[in-house]
Amino acid sequence: MPKVERFPMPIPYGWFGVGYGAELQVGDVRPVHYFGRDLVLFRNENGEAGLLDAYCPHLGAHMGHGGQVEGDSLRCPFHHWAFRPDGFCSKIPYAKAFPPRAKREPLAKSYPVVEKSGVIWAWYHPDDIAPTFDVIDYPEFTNPEWAEPIKREWRFASNPQEIAENGVDVAHFAYVHAMDAVPEGETDYDGVRRHSVARGHRTIDLPSGERKQLPYSVDTLQNGAGQKFTRLSGLVELSLLVIATPVEADDVELRFCFTHPKVAPGSPEEKAIEAAIENTCGQKGVEGDIPIWHNKIHRARPYLCDGDGPILRFRRYFEQFYADGPDGSRLVEAAE
Repeated sequence: MPKVERFPMPIPYGWFGVGYGAELQVGDVRPVHYFGRDLVLFRNENGEAGLLDAYCPHLGAHMGHGGQVEGDSLRCPFHHWAFRPDGFCSKIPYAKAFPPRAKREPLAKSYPVVEKSGVIWAWYHPDDIAPTFDVIDYPEFTNPEWAEPIKREWRFASNPQEIAENGVDVAHFAYVHAMDAVPEGETDYDGVRRHSVARGHRTIDLPSGERKQLPYSVDTLQNGAGQKFTRLSGLVELSLLVIATPVEADDVELRFCFTHPKVAPGSPEEKAIEAAIENTCGQKGVEGDIPIWHNKIHRARPYLCDGDGPILRFRRYFEQFYADGPDGSRLVEAAE
């Protein structure tokens, strides 16, 4: 029997979360691996975050292992060449004459980085095309009037498209997430943005022991392949950043970052918020999805029925984030 290829899609391009700003202090140097590449993430003494290819363009040392921040640059541990976040070489300590090429252009491959909503977002494009759209900022995640963000993280064998498709796959809410009925969903598309809303009812066990049926909605704005903002409404109101970052084409790191208006410690509101986060992250939430994502294949031509939601429309939207087509073939070649 021929081997089934789980995911024909390449790594999509766009803005992807590679860390939280508060967790990368001045002077920090961190080896990371995203987009099928070994990278180094650092914060220089000016407070700027930088993301570079890990291997020094001089003689190939991994700058994430033993590299140090020096002024505005990351210093390679091997010969102490130093590189700014834009990839330009700022120092070769033993060179009598600075190489002309180093004056003209960056030597180290750099990735555009912005920090918004407390997240370090890096732009990835396989053809090194500059960013074509912006990251959306959600200020409540850094607003002192809101609660300190609550973070969860998972890693499994999947990709951003499969995860994002959940937002329009309304039928699974009843069967995976134990909503009492298939919710009514609606989705709008505007360029790189997708807005979806799913509404239904869910039976909730309250901290008092009372069981109650409450209306529930999931309102999501997706901005490219790697940034989603979701507002969860029901017994409580939660803001959630869903950050799906490809490690490889079939390996993804998924982060959930929650915040909410501050409530009194130990109050019934705080207990309800904790329960809502557990519901969102636990077996009735994303941890119910993960075993399915981890083991499923991508059906390019699925059999669908009228209750499935606009899955094929979503896939046409997501295709724009592949420099290669969704099956790995070059889009420009397919158009010829």
